[in-house]
Amino acid sequence: MNRRELLLGVAGLAAAATAGSVFADEVHAGHEHHHGMSMRNDSLIDAATDCQLKASICLQHCIVSLGQGEKELAACAQSASQVIAMCAALQQMAAAQSKYLPQLAKVAMSVCKDCEEECKKTQKHPECKACMDACVACYKECQKIAA
Repeated sequence: MNRRELLLGVAGLAAAATAGSVFADEVHAGHEHHHGMSMRNDSLIDAATDCQLKASICLQHCIVSLGQGEKELAACAQSASQVIAMCAALQQMAAAQSKYLPQLAKVAMSVCKDCEEECKKTQKHPECKACMDACVACYKECQKIAA
C-alpha cells in the first residue's frame, strides 16, 4: 500500500464516520423531540443525582476520617450510604416514569431528612455540609410529588 492509497482509505473512513454521526444526530434529534413533552421529572432526577454525588463524597470523607479516629462521623457515613442507594433508586424510577415514584419519594424524604440531621452534626466538614444541602434540595423535590 502506498501513501496515496493510505490517505484515500483514511479519507473514506472519515467520510463514513461523519455520515454516520450526522445520521445518528438526526435520528437522536427526532427522538428527543418526540419525548420532549413527556412527564419525566427532570428536576427530581437532577436533585437525586446531585444528592447521590455529594453523599458519595461525604461517605468517602467519613471513611478516611474514621480511619483517623474521628468516630463521630460513623452515623454520618451510615446515613450517606443510605442516601446513595435511595437516590440511585429515585433516578431510575423517575427516568422510567414509574407509577411507584410518588411512594418512593415519600420514603426518600425520610432518608434525606435523616441524613440532613446527621450531616448537621458534622457540618464543620465541607463534605458533610454539601451533603446536607443536597439532601435538603432532594427532599424538596420529593415533597412535590410524594404520595
